[in-house]
Amino acid sequence: MQTDIRTLLLTSGLGLSEEDLESVTGSQTSRIAIRTCRVAVFVTDDLRPNSAKRVAEQCLDDYIAKKSQESKQRHVGILTDGTEWHLYHRINSRLASIDTARLLVNPASPNPEELLSWLEAVIASRQRIKPTPREIERKLGAGSPAYALDSAELGEIYENCRNLPSVKVKRDMWAKLLTTASGTNFTDDDALFVDHSLLVAMAEVIGHAAVGFRPAAPEVNATMIMSGTLFSRSQIGGVVESDFFDWIVETSAGARFVKDLARRLTRFAWDQVEHDVMKVLYQSIIPEEVRRHLGEYYTPDWLAEEIIARCVTEPLNQRVLDASCGSGTFLFHAVRSFVSAAEHAGWNGAKIIRNIGEHVIGIDVHPVAVALARVTYLLAIGVERLEAKDRPAFSVPVYLGDSLRWGQESTIWSYEGLCVRTVLEHEAFIHDPELDVGTGSGNQLKFPERVVANARNFDRLVTELADKAVNRQRGSKTPSLAALFNRFAIAEEDRPVLDQTFRIMCRLHDEERNHIWGYYVRNLARPVWLARPDNRIDVLVGNPPWLPYRNMTEVQKGSFRAMNTERKLWVGGGLATNQDLSALFVVRCIELYLKPGGTFGYVMPLGCLTRRQYEGFRTGTFPSQAEPVKVAFAQPWDFHKIKPKFFPQSVGAVFGKRLPYTEKAIALNQIPEVWSGRFNTTRASRSEATLRISRGLGEAPPDRLPSKYSERFVQGATVVPRLLFLVEDDDSGPLGAGANRQAVRSRRSALEKKPWRDLPALRGIVERTFIHPLHLGDSVLPFRCLKPAQAVIPWDGSRLLRGDDELLDMYPALADWWRKAETIWLENRSSERLSLADRLDYHRGMSQQLPAANHRVVYGASGLYLASAIVSDPSAVIEHKLYWGPATSLAEARFLTAILNSTSLNMAVRPLQGRGEHNPRDFDKYVFQLPIPLYNHENNEHRKLAILAETAEQVAAAVSLPNRRFEALRQLVRKSLTESGVMADIDAIVKKLLG
Repeated sequence: MQTDIRTLLLTSGLGLSEEDLESVTGSQTSRIAIRTCRVAVFVTDDLRPNSAKRVAEQCLDDYIAKKSQESKQRHVGILTDGTEWHLYHRINSRLASIDTARLLVNPASPNPEELLSWLEAVIASRQRIKPTPREIERKLGAGSPAYALDSAELGEIYENCRNLPSVKVKRDMWAKLLTTASGTNFTDDDALFVDHSLLVAMAEVIGHAAVGFRPAAPEVNATMIMSGTLFSRSQIGGVVESDFFDWIVETSAGARFVKDLARRLTRFAWDQVEHDVMKVLYQSIIPEEVRRHLGEYYTPDWLAEEIIARCVTEPLNQRVLDASCGSGTFLFHAVRSFVSAAEHAGWNGAKIIRNIGEHVIGIDVHPVAVALARVTYLLAIGVERLEAKDRPAFSVPVYLGDSLRWGQESTIWSYEGLCVRTVLEHEAFIHDPELDVGTGSGNQLKFPERVVANARNFDRLVTELADKAVNRQRGSKTPSLAALFNRFAIAEEDRPVLDQTFRIMCRLHDEERNHIWGYYVRNLARPVWLARPDNRIDVLVGNPPWLPYRNMTEVQKGSFRAMNTERKLWVGGGLATNQDLSALFVVRCIELYLKPGGTFGYVMPLGCLTRRQYEGFRTGTFPSQAEPVKVAFAQPWDFHKIKPKFFPQSVGAVFGKRLPYTEKAIALNQIPEVWSGRFNTTRASRSEATLRISRGLGEAPPDRLPSKYSERFVQGATVVPRLLFLVEDDDSGPLGAGANRQAVRSRRSALEKKPWRDLPALRGIVERTFIHPLHLGDSVLPFRCLKPAQAVIPWDGSRLLRGDDELLDMYPALADWWRKAETIWLENRSSERLSLADRLDYHRGMSQQLPAANHRVVYGASGLYLASAIVSDPSAVIEHKLYWGPATSLAEARFLTAILNSTSLNMAVRPLQGRGEHNPRDFDKYVFQLPIPLYNHENNEHRKLAILAETAEQVAAAVSLPNRRFEALRQLVRKSLTESGVMADIDAIVKKLLG
């Protein structure tokens, strides 16, 4: 077996030769040492007996311990019997198995490619691997043994140094920045911090390798890699800096880790990159579920390149900003566009480098995204240009900053200068005046306006101040800055302020909260600098953050409401939770950074073209005390027919131009250009996508003449989790449950989600008056309701009873059930802080239902075809997946159901609906943005519709319904209605009514 494995290593394209291998045969195990890769393969007969495995592990441990001691470098081990392949490393003086990296080979059906891919990812022996998305995912992604090994080792290193003050402040700032980016969806989690640190370390190694540095060379140490020393020597700034993630090299184990990482990453040919490789790396390591939870959706390269081509028409004359740049996809293609135009114009490499930093700029609040985007920017420029002997000094213009400037309605400037607090008690960047109280000047870094005005000099000055604070002996006297001030031509009146700031930076270093502040200050200042009228740019592009209002922190919500209200973007009410950050972000960036006449192009939620929460955005007029804005929107793009979906919700793109405020805005009401096609939407290049995409004119949105019925209809009660509400009859025993009482148990469903599906059913006895008929979303067919479910609802006839309500004890059976249900709710609910009664009555969805009108019209909140029926039981409760409204008479109720079930209404409302993967999805109250008239019994057509609806009810009631899903039952009823001819008659009248 040892011979076979040796042959496999030598002959299967792993890049190994006889000189690389050393084989030793023992009595119980055989060893193949791959010297150049510091990997040992131990082979044994059979790993299934635990005793044999323990012996083999001991041999492996002894060998790795010896080799690690001799070389002072990381060695890893593989233990195999040919079928099982186990990966080991040594951490904290003990051997540890990487269980997530174990590979099992099926002898009956072996997969050689899988085994060889696994081996290469561990051994890292091949050279000049082209960094395609597939290769990056296989060799570095979350499913690779290399990632499993790196993640486990870096996690142990972090655990050993997490309590160091310098590490704690970086972790704290990282957490606060991620809270700003992702709101309450962000959880301060060790695993995510380690993964982010790993990603940044990988990006910084790649950044070195991409420009020809040899980060794996013996003369390059780990601190040099993580601080960007080599870049500084070459007068290239802003690529790799000491930041939140250089904590790794604060221990010898971390330094060894970075050097080994460098050895394995430099086997890729990073100079052959043709796409945003950092995005691929991020998506391959951070699980999709985590990215979705954090709201991180990266724009595909083909789409970013299309938007750049649409917006950047004169690359050499336009300055481009992506103020939410993520990993740098838009920056990559904007840089490539600039370079291509410059070369076509005959510019040499030096001129390109000298000018590009002024023409393509990026900002993001996510610290990992910024680290990745800087390397992406460098790769986009191209190694051959950066290696030119006449290359001038250059700094990558990608900054960590708050483009939105949360809560900073006017400015963060004071005393004619920049002031930065160093007390982190709050979400980063969000201004809270109360925090300034008592902090004193001893906690504020101040920079005079004249110093900040020169962006390039400001960056260099702050860097040198931070370096001086770090390099001085801790606790020693503060050194003089006279020579530094003279070199940067600092005005005499500004020097005392900078002296004080430097003393604070020295104190922060002595407290082991050191040069991170230099990094923080330089980046924080950039959005403020760009917002000055003489610095504004020509083109805004990007994919803004889509953080929902419901997931913002309380401080963010307050700032969001204030900024939206001032700019006439706030909708509020029941739609507040549906608002997200995208519209405000675009408007704010236009306001702050775009010059009049400048253009913009943004990837946006498709709902911005039609949904009510974006009404203010579509007007194109945004008043503001700071600087009012008007825009002329151009024709948008609609991607809902591009398959498969590349974001979890439907996507479009909006374009426009900033106007002088004296001109008339052009609203966003143009018929969109609809793109359709099927291809690999996450990895295709622009040329590949173009071959598959067709474009055509979309549907014109209907004229919006809101119906007065909109005020009547509301969403039902949130009867969730159903385990605690929905019931079915239970065995009450031989003597029964007693007068007016009923034995019940939870009605279970295969559709229940965790944690509720794993909990036992609730059982008990409840007074009959509290067991209500419940109409669910799937119980409504066209013109017909299915038999309602039963639900325990603590409504006493006039109000909703709560667990702490004394009146609840007047009904002991209900009190017992409800308090047990509430205990289960409190123990298993998510992060929300609602009681069970508050959950049921969310947005008064329960309390405004009862007492009910004699006739209520209900319709489904979503679906391809709307289904509506009449509920005539005043005791019935309607759940939140249905909308309901009272009717003044049965005739009016029938009039409404005829309109709501009609094909004419379905077709008219379709352009207003959100889109699912394949079809329109949500009706909500968009049906009442159509001109549905109030019922008038004197109107002949209104009476005809009511009579036709009665006929339709009879047809629907006569349909024999099999035991199938509700979608199929709705289809059966519609088919019968169509065949009877009644639907054609209804449609003819509805078409007239809707115009």
